Amino acid sequence: MSTTAELLKGAAELFPDEVVTSAHVRHFELPAGAGRFALITLDNGFDHTKPTTFGPASLANLNKAIDQVEAEAANGEITGVGITGKPFIFAVGADLKGVELLKKHEEALAIGKGGHDVFKRLSALAVPTFAYYNGAAMGGGVEVGLHCSYRTVSKALPAFSLPEVFLGLVPGWGGCTILPNLIGAEKAVSVVIENSLNQNRQLKGKQVFELGIADALFEGADFLEQSLIWTAGVLNGTVTVERPEIDRGEGWDQAVAKGRAVADSKVHGAAPAAYRALDIIEAAKDGDLQKGFDAEDQALADLIMGGELRSGIYAFNLVQKRGKRPAGAPDKNLARPVTKVGVVGAGLMASQLALLFLRRLEVPVVLTDIDQERVDKGVGYVHGEIDKLLGKGRINQDKANRLKGLVSGVLDKAAGFADADFIIEAVFEEMSVKQKVFAEVEAVAPAHAILATNTSSLSVSEMASKLQHPERVVGFHFFNPVAVLPLLEIVRGEKTDEASLATAFGVARKLKKTAVLTKDAPAFVVNRILTRFMGEIQNIIDEGTPVAVAEKAVEPLGLPMSPLVLLELVGPAIGLHVSETLNRAFPERFKVSPNLKAVVEAGKRGFYVYKPENGFKPELDPEVAALLKQGDVVLTEEQARDRVLDAVAQEIGLMLEEGVVAEAQDIDLCLITGAGWPFHLGGITPYLDREGVSERVNGKRFLAQGVASVPA
Repeated sequence: MSTTAELLKGAAELFPDEVVTSAHVRHFELPAGAGRFALITLDNGFDHTKPTTFGPASLANLNKAIDQVEAEAANGEITGVGITGKPFIFAVGADLKGVELLKKHEEALAIGKGGHDVFKRLSALAVPTFAYYNGAAMGGGVEVGLHCSYRTVSKALPAFSLPEVFLGLVPGWGGCTILPNLIGAEKAVSVVIENSLNQNRQLKGKQVFELGIADALFEGADFLEQSLIWTAGVLNGTVTVERPEIDRGEGWDQAVAKGRAVADSKVHGAAPAAYRALDIIEAAKDGDLQKGFDAEDQALADLIMGGELRSGIYAFNLVQKRGKRPAGAPDKNLARPVTKVGVVGAGLMASQLALLFLRRLEVPVVLTDIDQERVDKGVGYVHGEIDKLLGKGRINQDKANRLKGLVSGVLDKAAGFADADFIIEAVFEEMSVKQKVFAEVEAVAPAHAILATNTSSLSVSEMASKLQHPERVVGFHFFNPVAVLPLLEIVRGEKTDEASLATAFGVARKLKKTAVLTKDAPAFVVNRILTRFMGEIQNIIDEGTPVAVAEKAVEPLGLPMSPLVLLELVGPAIGLHVSETLNRAFPERFKVSPNLKAVVEAGKRGFYVYKPENGFKPELDPEVAALLKQGDVVLTEEQARDRVLDAVAQEIGLMLEEGVVAEAQDIDLCLITGAGWPFHLGGITPYLDREGVSERVNGKRFLAQGVASVPA
């Protein structure tokens, strides 16, 4: 049987580029005569911008530090052991770059076992152990502390989580087993399952204490000093730590059942990680930690060798890395400063844009519209939203006053835009209307001003074609709700110049949006794929398949909502408009559904009604059912799913051939950040590759083997 040291040495050889974390041991006398104490500090030698992680060599370093303190504890040389991190960072868990390199189940098993073997030693020492969560702690960083006897947390700690389920893993170094035994199953399910599946929600220091994960909470400024004084009290017996009794009966079972309901609502059974984590939490009820650790090892290894984790890591890297360095973006030094923003339109979308520019850029923002009532309503909306932020304590009164003072509305474009550097239109989605607006704006705006359009599907080049300076027109397509969805499709028109494009990317960065450069092609990226996806479902319904079968067919994708519920959110009229735009461009692939047209003409807001007696579940609206004219071709769920996925794979293949975006990665980044496509799928292309659809339709994979999949 391999020793821990041998396991970790073997794993380290697979991962030569690890950023290695040291585990420094220092000693000092605790106050109040509490004796000599050993403190282990985790530090990778970089500042807080490169957080400390646990790869195999890092775990080996911690193992060596524990060798030292174990001997000291056994010899009676120390009264306790503490573990803490470098400034602002405790530790953020396993190094995922190493996980991506693993090719065999036994290699993955060694990583799980290696972490357990090292961390378990902390709880087995002959003296009490203490974790001091001084800064960001995630995954394995949280778990190393769970193996200690006591924990303190800093009030200044900004982020604490077990994000594994979000990525397609389970908390596999004690998180699924120790946490429910420490704070109870209900709170543990909330941290491990609910927070993870709610876009990886983080806890702050105070919440960590309130949940009972930490035993004491101290201010950030003198956190370690206060923690050591408290430690001395624990060792002297002047401080008693009391923990509530855990409900190991019905409460535990109910918590697990609730977790399964949350997982079902988020991933619809399409991703295994949440369910594996819940199985381990369920089994941890009897308090047998070693049995739980063995189950964690097995689950980790199985999931590391599965497609979901690889897709999850791929999606995480897209958002964290590619999203911050957009492919094809020009040199940022070409960007011009933006000191004033103009918004054409004062409807809901325009008002949301005005609010976003105002909050992020903190420069004057001026709205215009066709009458004073609309202008006043737009400015009123922005003021109302600022008041809400003030009411929630997100901004103070001074900031609220300053922001309100920066937003204004005028009817006269010349008065509003004469000194604006960036002007965006959010008017009716009709080419002639937008061309007219741009002609009016160009006549009064300064020569350097960027003219941006929030069009969702119309040609940016055609919109700019009648202007004297089409080179300064750029597509700047936001997704609704603007404050929530991170994606911004930046569209380069045929004549858009580098400086205008660079300025657009500079503004996107300040708006904290994920910008993706797209070619000026019909409906750009997200709307083109979603329209093909939803259009194929609509075709299947029109041909004769029942609505419920067509909807259920795509459930295995684990999408955040069903296609027809999404249509309701977008609005059937907008869906119809985009399908008509794409039908004009690609009539052979995009049909205009007569049934969808009938629904829009009848003024229906969607296909469904929601009744309280049915628990507000979507049911087909009888009035819509009466409008539907269907053929007699009835498909099974599997046939319908194949049709839909084939259509999507074909469309993405064509978009990549046309150069709509640089690579398949940009398609996935767009769907994750603009349409809420699941992280566990990695967007869409890894799923199409994994299911064999890409090769069936296009004769090749979208991504090379090893990208969002297990290396060959």
